[in-house]
Amino acid sequence: MSVPPSISVGQLPLTPAEVVAVARHGRPVVVDPAAVTRVAETRRVVDALAADPHPHYGVSTGFGALATTFIAPDRRLQLQASLIRSHAAGTGAEVEKEVVRGLQLLRLQTLASGRTGVRPVVVETYAAMLNAGLTPVVREYGSLGCSGDLAPLAHVALAATGEGEVRDRAGNLLPAAIALAGERIEPLTLVEKEGLALINGTDGMLSMLLLAMHDIEMLLVTADVAAAMSVESQFGTDAVFAEDLMALRPQGGQSTSASNLRGLLRNSPIVASHKGPDDGRVQDAYSLRCSPQVHGTARDTLAHAAMIADRELASVIDNPVITLDGRIESNGNFHGAPVAAVLDFLAISVADVASISERRTDRALDPSRSRGLPPFLADEVGVDSGLMIAQYAAAGIVSELKRLAVPASVDSIPSSAMQEDHVSMGWAAARKLRRAVDGLGRVLAIEVLTAARALDLRSPLQPGPATGAVRDLVRSVVPGPGPDRFLSPELEAVTALVQSGDIARIAKEHLDD
Repeated sequence: MSVPPSISVGQLPLTPAEVVAVARHGRPVVVDPAAVTRVAETRRVVDALAADPHPHYGVSTGFGALATTFIAPDRRLQLQASLIRSHAAGTGAEVEKEVVRGLQLLRLQTLASGRTGVRPVVVETYAAMLNAGLTPVVREYGSLGCSGDLAPLAHVALAATGEGEVRDRAGNLLPAAIALAGERIEPLTLVEKEGLALINGTDGMLSMLLLAMHDIEMLLVTADVAAAMSVESQFGTDAVFAEDLMALRPQGGQSTSASNLRGLLRNSPIVASHKGPDDGRVQDAYSLRCSPQVHGTARDTLAHAAMIADRELASVIDNPVITLDGRIESNGNFHGAPVAAVLDFLAISVADVASISERRTDRALDPSRSRGLPPFLADEVGVDSGLMIAQYAAAGIVSELKRLAVPASVDSIPSSAMQEDHVSMGWAAARKLRRAVDGLGRVLAIEVLTAARALDLRSPLQPGPATGAVRDLVRSVVPGPGPDRFLSPELEAVTALVQSGDIARIAKEHLDD
């Protein structure tokens, strides 16, 4: 098996796809040699400031509320160590490996910018830890999103100094010192300015935003697939998705979703079976007819989030920062407000897409609305319950997603003796979005499972090529209609197809034909 090419760090902004490749799939990184040279040049500026008898924030002073306290040269190594130890104050469950790896990569990119004042060895150590598969243990709680993700980043920095704990590539929990020694990585001894440079940034919340965006993009294709299967199996009409009707309201996401629905329902014998003057239906329910409008709004929200994420990926966030002309300046760029807001915005759209999906599922199970399907798609009505409780599960998840859609970014709790008196809560917004994305995948899986059974029950009528291919994929892991079975494993099996992207991929193959 060929080794995937390394992703270059330090010269150009990282792309979202590159972050996902390193964070989720373990792609190696390499620091651009020009970046290492730039880092060394900037470090000489910091060394000169450190030798200056006048105080410079972050170099020869304390931090936060202690920013005016001058620190003598013989205490500055201890100052750096104390900063990292005290700020590594996370608590709760371990944060997922992919999130931490994304955080490590994004901080490495900033360190390699040459604007933070660290030594080249710091950049090289962070790259080596990533490539060795050493993932510092970061805890769930501790970040207020200002000054960035202090506690999570401090846990990473602590591991780089040989303290704290890490998970190795195989997932084993090890003391950081032992893990570094096993990979022949020398622990860092931090000097002036380096402690702050390692912990001031929005890298944790940005890591989670980029991972969520990757997953949401795939889930929105899956949502179009699920909607198409529901429209088809419930004898809905595809006429409302016509291109000229979409042009009357030129919303980009809506147009994309409607185009997908037209493609997914193309050449469907089921849709063709009830077209024409004998079709007495005037119009479908909103959950069928307005799918492009709801799914499209989520696409537009995602596009806005991508714009913010691209700007953040092009940013250098540290406080203080070394300017191009050699000044060291305090600033507020670490505030997570831009990222926090779009994390909350995405959570709203995730909840809305899940909500309309659950409504389509419910229609399929109700004989008064499903246009000829048996109650709950049961095999023997009265004896079997069919998919009744699967809809309960979807409804329960949707209810939780509505709670998770309540913005975290409107909250703020002052800290650091009122020095940090307004915070973004971006980390909290990112944590709840991750849970919401998982919930959306499960709700869509329940709709796909339900619609696949409904399509089978329309036999001898057959679904279209695209929806039929998805139905066949579902049948590869879940049997077709029949007496009641243990349902939970089937829900998990279809959820795996959704979350792996397999359903979106097979649909795209037909849409691209």
